[in-house]
Amino acid sequence: MEYFVKDMALAEQGKRNLDWAEQQMPVLLSIRERYKKEQPLKGVRISACLHVTKETGVLMRTLVAGGAIVRLTASNPLSTQDDVAAALAAEGIPTFAVKGMGNEDYYKCLNACLDLRPNITLDDGADLINAIHTKRRELLPDIFGGQEETTTGVIRLRAMAAEGALEFPVVAVNDTPTKHLFDNYYGTGQSTIDGILRATNVLLAGRTLVQVGYGHCGKGVALRAHGLGAKVVVVEVDPVEALRGHMDGFDVLTMSDAAKVGDVFVTATGNKNVIRAEHFKLLRDGAILCNTGHFNVEIDIPALEKMAVSHEMVRTYMEKYVMTDGRRVYLLGEGRLINLAAAEGHPSAVMDLSFADQALVSEFLVKSKGKLKKGVVEVPAELDLQVAKMKLAAEKCGLEVLTPEQVKYLAEWREGT
Repeated sequence: MEYFVKDMALAEQGKRNLDWAEQQMPVLLSIRERYKKEQPLKGVRISACLHVTKETGVLMRTLVAGGAIVRLTASNPLSTQDDVAAALAAEGIPTFAVKGMGNEDYYKCLNACLDLRPNITLDDGADLINAIHTKRRELLPDIFGGQEETTTGVIRLRAMAAEGALEFPVVAVNDTPTKHLFDNYYGTGQSTIDGILRATNVLLAGRTLVQVGYGHCGKGVALRAHGLGAKVVVVEVDPVEALRGHMDGFDVLTMSDAAKVGDVFVTATGNKNVIRAEHFKLLRDGAILCNTGHFNVEIDIPALEKMAVSHEMVRTYMEKYVMTDGRRVYLLGEGRLINLAAAEGHPSAVMDLSFADQALVSEFLVKSKGKLKKGVVEVPAELDLQVAKMKLAAEKCGLEVLTPEQVKYLAEWREGT
């Protein structure tokens, strides 16, 4: 396949959306200008399994400008922006993504992306890496590095590395500060609330929102829900993060206790079945369930379907399940990440940081070919600082500089009070 998109007639609108995103991504555009001149990725084959959004499109354009040969496939069946996919295909970037495509098409597209025989993989959830290691091992000799930009994907990769199963170095872009402190926190917080409101039009003020998982993503959602007047409850398994939720002013409950009081539930754990049958029995009539983690396994949907006596779609991306006692439970976006299923994902300005990281890490992998060990690799600190400084400059922010005296003091242990 040269490409697999919904409708090439959407390409003109997709181009307008790509151009709009570029206006808000100055760091990535600055990197692109350098890449055009230096061609650091010339001839490098890159297969990318990412959310096919306008922001991802700006990254693809940047990699191509640097000389890379790129193919792009969707990392989630409901996260594709069809107009952007068409625009990228029209620009000659082989793109394989249709919003709402089924499981068979999803993996057909993933394999079409891998047919490029990549040197570098870009993943959002580690599906490319999983496919390469389980079904496409003939591709391994050509690959000298990969990237992963989600918490869920990094968890999978660390599990592979612990077993000695990961066959090439993969940079954990998700774990670098300019990614997870901004994309996960500010991006997920805003876009998740956006998705919930688009899907339901529910008033959050006065409602109880249960945030299941209080990592960077969960903290961002909780803060914004609180800002809209919601009463926030945190559910956590990590005692330190649970304590942070408490100190942030939120109630911290077990999932069973939270199920009895919540109106809206948001999962962001990277784990499976965190809301399950025992909790469905306790939900109030009208409870709304959604997920903002990468995979649709955080809510036990098969159990919900089994327990319900009827099920219907009542709004786009909102399904109603009626329980045996008449209670109604609403599931948003098929349990997939609601910020991309019902909304547009993270704002372009925050993705400027994450995708600048990915562009620079692509160059780093080329320069480090044959020098990195198999396993999960951290983003070099100097790249992270470079991105932060570029963003500050683009935002017209000042950055203080230490005086020579201050530098000396910080390095001196003899000088006391």
